[in-house]
Amino acid sequence: MKKILSVMISVMFISVFSICTVSAVQADISAKGFVLIEEKTGEIIYEKDPFEKLPMASTTKIMTALLCLESGGLDDEFVVDPEAIKVEGSSMGLREGDIVTKRALCCGMLLPSGNDAANAAAVRISGSIPEFVKLMNKKAEEIGLTRTHFVTPSGLEGEGHGSSAYDMALLAREALKEPEFCNICSQSSMKVRFGSPPYDRWLKNTNKLLTMYDGVKGVKTGFTDEAGRCLVSACERDGVTLICVTLNDRNDWNDHMKMYDEGFSAVRTKKLSCKESFEVPVMGGQKDKVAVSAQKDVVIGSDGKNDKNIHSDILLPPFVYPDIKCGDKIGELRWYCGERLIESVDINALEDVGYKSNDNEDISLWEKIKKAVFN
Repeated sequence: MKKILSVMISVMFISVFSICTVSAVQADISAKGFVLIEEKTGEIIYEKDPFEKLPMASTTKIMTALLCLESGGLDDEFVVDPEAIKVEGSSMGLREGDIVTKRALCCGMLLPSGNDAANAAAVRISGSIPEFVKLMNKKAEEIGLTRTHFVTPSGLEGEGHGSSAYDMALLAREALKEPEFCNICSQSSMKVRFGSPPYDRWLKNTNKLLTMYDGVKGVKTGFTDEAGRCLVSACERDGVTLICVTLNDRNDWNDHMKMYDEGFSAVRTKKLSCKESFEVPVMGGQKDKVAVSAQKDVVIGSDGKNDKNIHSDILLPPFVYPDIKCGDKIGELRWYCGERLIESVDINALEDVGYKSNDNEDISLWEKIKKAVFN
């Protein structure tokens, strides 16, 4: 696609469809810190000390798995580092000499919570665990996790290793944008191939909530003596997803279900729409302008507290060149809640626009551009 300058036009069109509005009663949750947020906006629905930095145990592996998936080469086979897999605690069963893939290691991290899988992935990606930890903290900063510091890829405690319930909710929000992450963490069990030589075996997910509550799609469990029971989960209903995090919670399964019951009763479904069409100038085309529009709606959940903070920006080029087909992407509509991006929607052409009929069809594209600009 041709390189073009972009201009920004602010716009806000919100179409609201209320499903239900129920006064929420704050649940009696036993966690030391917890939060329930709406996935797309990141807005808090329920909370208790959501910004307090606490140990988060193996929920750390959300970050490790996300970085592993983003590193590419997921199905390339390699031999695990023999020192990396010598680690205490939960395991996917790696042994010295085993041949694995990064995809298998992600399954080993997110289902049986393998510390061996987390370490093996860290060494494969960065060459050493300390170097991988630097990558984890850099990613945390990019996401905006202000109360998070990683010391290990597995979640086994190290000095200063910790996060807050809200930071972990934002991390889960980011990870769930990755389709393969969402697919893996939502499975109760998976067939995975590794070994020496590799063979198929089944891994079971430690997240019992997947089979206890309808709509749950992950995310990660955690436990150490210091951190207590930790749980990050996500649940979808009627197109709205809520993310729940509890840190140091002896009754986490029931507390998550309780908050989802309350949360889905408290939020309304809102449809963010901008169906108005715009026109973008065309240089050297059969038409002087092309009509464009964003055809996709964005569905969020809202408790009404932050509706006034929802707004959008339209990004369109100052002009385009011809040879446009109906449906081609021309720009973007970006929805925000405050400064936080909710979702980007493509703005597409609503019609075809070719070159002027007197153009010679045999000349090169570069010649056509020169004629459009300089003639």
